[in-house]
Amino acid sequence: MKKKLYFIAIAFISVMGVSYAQETAAATVDKSECANNFQLYAQDAKVKNYDAAYGPWKKVYEACPDYHYANYAYGERILKHKIDKATGAEKTEFVNMLLGVYDNYLKYFPTKTSKAEILIDKQLLKYDEKMSTDAEDYAALHIAFTEDKEHFKNAKALYLYFSSLVDLHKAGKEELQTVFDVYDDVTEKIEEENKELVATITKLLPKEDAGTLTKKEKQLLRVSSANSENYGKIASSVDSKLGDLANCENLIPLYEKNFEEKQNDLTWVKRAVSRMYSKECLDSPMFKKLFEKQLAMEPSANAYLYSASLKLKSGDSKGALADFTKASELETDPYKKANILYKIANSYSRISKSTSYRYAGKSLEANPSNGRAYLLMARLVSSSANDCGSTRFEKLAVNWKAAELARKAGRVDPSLKSASASAASSYSQRAPTKTDIFSNNMQGKTVTFNCWVGGSVKVPNL
Repeated sequence: MKKKLYFIAIAFISVMGVSYAQETAAATVDKSECANNFQLYAQDAKVKNYDAAYGPWKKVYEACPDYHYANYAYGERILKHKIDKATGAEKTEFVNMLLGVYDNYLKYFPTKTSKAEILIDKQLLKYDEKMSTDAEDYAALHIAFTEDKEHFKNAKALYLYFSSLVDLHKAGKEELQTVFDVYDDVTEKIEEENKELVATITKLLPKEDAGTLTKKEKQLLRVSSANSENYGKIASSVDSKLGDLANCENLIPLYEKNFEEKQNDLTWVKRAVSRMYSKECLDSPMFKKLFEKQLAMEPSANAYLYSASLKLKSGDSKGALADFTKASELETDPYKKANILYKIANSYSRISKSTSYRYAGKSLEANPSNGRAYLLMARLVSSSANDCGSTRFEKLAVNWKAAELARKAGRVDPSLKSASASAASSYSQRAPTKTDIFSNNMQGKTVTFNCWVGGSVKVPNL
């Protein structure tokens, strides 16, 4: 249930008094009692005195279920408090009551919530109270996701949806292909939601740097960053849950088995090629067969990306570059173009650091919030320490630049905050120590890098 309803409910109290009595002059006695009880319990609920609020709230809920949608926001908070404090049969009774509250909220105020939100709230409650099985969790959340995907925005529920399916597969109750299909659906949903959050963050960061954020914008930036970070954690957890199920040993026989049946299903082909590419199954004839099928059905940027990767692997650098160029030119959507350029940069990371770095920069030009490009650039810079500088101090100093790039990743895309902080800390530990700075008399000075990295860093003052 949307948290904002709680604040709406508080605002609602202030206008209930005389105006409500005037508007409902012809109302029944029960309605009048509901108004009085609402006023009575809302004051207690506002100060979190939920035990005192429970009695009059229950009277309103049972006598006037269609009184006002704010009653359901308060009811959720009151009953969650009661559930936390209760045990045994009493606890079960409160859980069942809250499940009923969710159902009635959708029944009486269908325009104020959504099917997905209610199904998610109910299933997470059952899951948290250990009242559901993997099959029940998956079934309920599958309905929520497939029938109301637009409103399926709960990060915890996304993980439970996928996690319960993996556990069912391991128990021999679901097919591996279903696991892959849902994995793709969930990761695409996470990317979609995070994309919106990062777009908001990208607009607000310049104002934060300039110190011109309004109070409302500060709150929006804080919430957007926190939600983006949560999606990043869930994405990592989903990948961990998938684990070795998506290795080449499992992928190749699965796609060989399903190819004849699925070869004309473009979505299936694209997802199969993408997964094999990400798992570096490029040596498999199945990968080539699938990507050629995709290229014939849809000569997209990604298809040329895969073709380029194969040519690069075979030593055809000229042909690879031509296909990489074609891939970047075909894609016009800035967000997707940035992802293509990032993949190109990643493909070159083991072959030419400077080329990889250049394409990562192009990715950031297309999408300044592509934090993965910053992380790749940081890794490339740090790994070039021995090539930059004529002294040990200068070689180590390149890690300051790497740490700076890594920190940018988490700032422009908070979903990468954990990876960003970890990388920045690692690079900082490789940089010159305070003793190094002091003994070389470098505090406050600038170190210029006369190598492909270019640029410079300012040595910290002691």
